[in-house]
Amino acid sequence: MTTNSDAAPDAPTPSTDREALGPEDFDLLDTLLDAMREKDEEIPQWEFCEGFLAALVCARRPIAPSEYWPVLLGDSFVPAQQMEFVWHWKRRWQEIEQALDADVQALDDDRSFQPEVLDTRGAIASLPEDERAEVEGEAIPSFAQVWALGFMYAVENFPDDWAAPRDKEAAGMLDDALQSIVALTEDDTGKPEVSMFAEDGPPSVSQRRLDDFGEAIWAVYDLRQLWKSLGPRVETIRKEATPGRNDPCPCGSGKKYKKCHGAG
Repeated sequence: MTTNSDAAPDAPTPSTDREALGPEDFDLLDTLLDAMREKDEEIPQWEFCEGFLAALVCARRPIAPSEYWPVLLGDSFVPAQQMEFVWHWKRRWQEIEQALDADVQALDDDRSFQPEVLDTRGAIASLPEDERAEVEGEAIPSFAQVWALGFMYAVENFPDDWAAPRDKEAAGMLDDALQSIVALTEDDTGKPEVSMFAEDGPPSVSQRRLDDFGEAIWAVYDLRQLWKSLGPRVETIRKEATPGRNDPCPCGSGKKYKKCHGAG
């Protein structure tokens, strides 16, 4: 049986009792992606991959690795040649699944889903003045913006798996959840009030952005539960119309249907 966590057929499945990925693991993922980017400049950052992965975990059907690897990392990506990346990808997949299936009531619960996102503006604001000047004028993504773009990239590339269900209440729930994530794809134009880079760092994120981030996390929970409750889409089987008893038999014999293939 194929499951959403089958990241590569030749990759061992990580044990579910392993420790959660830590900063060194995410640094390694960034390093591996940097190496891939030397051959393909379109390779995204890990934060984008993290959002894409979360969308795959929430998708209505298990999307096969052969479908999603080319979309995320290009046709040149060969899982068997990037086993270290695939191994960490599978570990992170399991972590997200476990977090989204846990019965949590608050995001400060240790079991809750916490996307791996960056406060790039906070990091830059904490640099010495001369180093900040080097990136002045460049477009710097807002907190969690790259993650949201990765999530929506997966949604846009597998539209059939994110089509609105017929039930109006479920369709409304889907739309509300996706809109919460789309809100993070926009720039944070609010007044900077807190730093997510360092507790004592210069303010770089608005309170509204933090509120939107929390809503987006709950939206991911809603999407996971919505598609789990509805299950995969059921394709409508169209039956060809049966000829009338006195109609010519479709086999071309020239006989009436009732005296040919309809005789039984």
